[in-house]
Parts: sequence; structure tokens; C-alpha cells
Amino acid sequence: MNFLKKIINSLYLIVLILLSFFYSATAFAEPENKIIEHETGFYYTIQKGDTLWDLSQQFSNSPWLWPELWEENNQIANPHWIYPGERVRLFRRSGTDEIKTPKLPTPVAIQIPASKIVQPLPEEKPFFLYSAIDHVGFIRKPAVKPSGTIFKVQKNKIMISAGDIVYVRQFEFSESDFKPGAKYTIYREMAPTRERNSHKIIGTQHYILGILEILKNEENHASAKVVKSFRDIRLNDLLMPFKKRSAKITLAKSVKDLNGHIIISEEHKSLIGDHAVSFINKGIQDKVEPGQRYSVYYQEAGRIAPKSKKTIIISPVDFGSLLVLHSEETTATVLITKTNKDIRPGDKIRTPIN
Repeated sequence: MNFLKKIINSLYLIVLILLSFFYSATAFAEPENKIIEHETGFYYTIQKGDTLWDLSQQFSNSPWLWPELWEENNQIANPHWIYPGERVRLFRRSGTDEIKTPKLPTPVAIQIPASKIVQPLPEEKPFFLYSAIDHVGFIRKPAVKPSGTIFKVQKNKIMISAGDIVYVRQFEFSESDFKPGAKYTIYREMAPTRERNSHKIIGTQHYILGILEILKNEENHASAKVVKSFRDIRLNDLLMPFKKRSAKITLAKSVKDLNGHIIISEEHKSLIGDHAVSFINKGIQDKVEPGQRYSVYYQEAGRIAPKSKKTIIISPVDFGSLLVLHSEETTATVLITKTNKDIRPGDKIRTPIN
């Protein structure tokens, strides 16, 4: 009987210990809500005539957000070439699920010295990504003094392209020394550009053709390799030191009340459309710089009455927009980002009306 009593007392003691442990653990681990985030995407199938610019305007109310759309779709190699039937993700939508998990012990606060606190990075300004920036030429007065010229191509090829070995001659007045590894931009001078209906020369167009790298410097010439070819390269094309430009063009505030006109397109086309590179008659001296945006517009005059000789100037109508890619002293190179009709040399530009 005493033995049975001892067993009962022992069991009772064990139960008390277990209960005390359970209650302390329960008090230590109160349930709390935990949020689990998840994402879903909205997808769109490219139709004929679509561009990332148009899709950004349609779904984000701003065409200038197209670089973010491109970043969301890394399967697109070139943002200027998208094809019908491709699927793109237009935006992501975040959601949350709520689950209950035990509350962990409150961590002990640790004082971190102010010098050790990592400050958040500043918010990046909106930008336009133009991967073909090294192709972009310019109009300058006076023209660039060339460093040299291509006088021969290996195997006497007629058409020079990337990978070809060429031989270059340095001009006497050049400050370059054609060191091995040095890179040069290959370009061609076009006929001097004149003002419309005037003999005044605006400047000389520098037409960018490619990039070469010096391989070996001989006594009176150097051998080089064409590393990039943008357009047809020929014998006697000129060289100037290569300067790398950034493809990321940060958007900038346009000059207030600027008025100017389109000089000509880079390819000298009489009709200029979307994504064409062109030149305007405003530059650094007018505070024009890369990243600024301007509108292309027309303005007509009309008689106020059929029998009246009095004419009035009608309010201007914007029909296109452009972005500055590069600026010289009196001119700038621009990209036509959007137009509702063909643009022609001489068409007027102005500061956008917001």
C-alpha cells in the first residue's frame, strides 16, 4: 500500500512539472500574425505596330517609363525591336497572405554607432536608355581636326566591316600617336550644312561609321582592327580619338521658351519619322543639353473672314516630340521619340507646354 502511494505521489509530481513547463512556454510564445508577400503579373501579347513607348503611354500614362517596362522584360534584347506574338509583362501586382506563428522572444536592443549606419541610396532620376549612343553623329563648326585616315585594308576588300584589319596614316598636325590599344572613332565629313534659304554655313556634319583599335605602330603607319562597324566604311575615311558615351541619358528640365527648328536628319531624308536621329539649330550656347525634351509643332495663318485681307496666326499645334542626345556649341543631335505625321527639315520646335 505504501509502495502504491509512493507511485501516485511521483506521478502527481511529474504532472505538476509538465503543467508548469507548458504554461510558461505558452506565455513565452504567444501567437502573432505573419505576412507572406506574393506577386502576380499582367501580361500582354505584342500586336503589329506596338512599341514599348506606346505601351508605356497606354498602361502607365507616361511614355518616358518605357525603360522600366524593358527592365521588367529581360527577354527583349533590343528595346527598339519588338515583334507581334511576343508576350511582355506590363506590371507586377503584389499581394499578401496572413498566417499565425508563435511569437519569438523580444530581442535585446543593440545600439549601433551612427558612423556604422548605412544610409539609403538617393532615388535615381528618370532616364532614357539609348544603346546606340556611340553611333550618333553631330554638326560642329569648325570641324574636328582628324587624327588620321584609313589608306588600305587587308586583302584589298571593297567593303570594310567589323573584324577587318586596316592600315592607318597619322596626319602631321595630329596630337595622337596611335599607341597600341588606343581606340579611334571612324567618321566621314559630309558637305557643309547651310541654313535653309541662306548661304550661311551652320557647320560640318560628322557621320559616325565605326570604331577601330590600334594593333601595331610602324615607322610611318599603323595597323588596326575594326572592332565595331555601324555603317559602310571606306578608304580615306577619317579618325578621331574615341570617347565613350553613356547610354543612360538622365532626363533634364527643358529650356524655358526655347524656339528653333529641325536642320536635317542624320541620313539626309526629306521625311523624318519615329526613332530617326536629326539635328536642331540650338546648342550649348542656348543651354540645350542631353536629356531635355522638346515638341515639334506647326502654326498656320488664316483670314478671319472670306473677304477680309486681315490674317491671324492660329495657335500652334504639337505633332511630335524629341529628346536631346548630344549637344554642340550651336547645334544638338536629337532623337525623334514620337510623331503623328512626317517631320520635314525646317519644321519648328519649342519647349513643351505642360
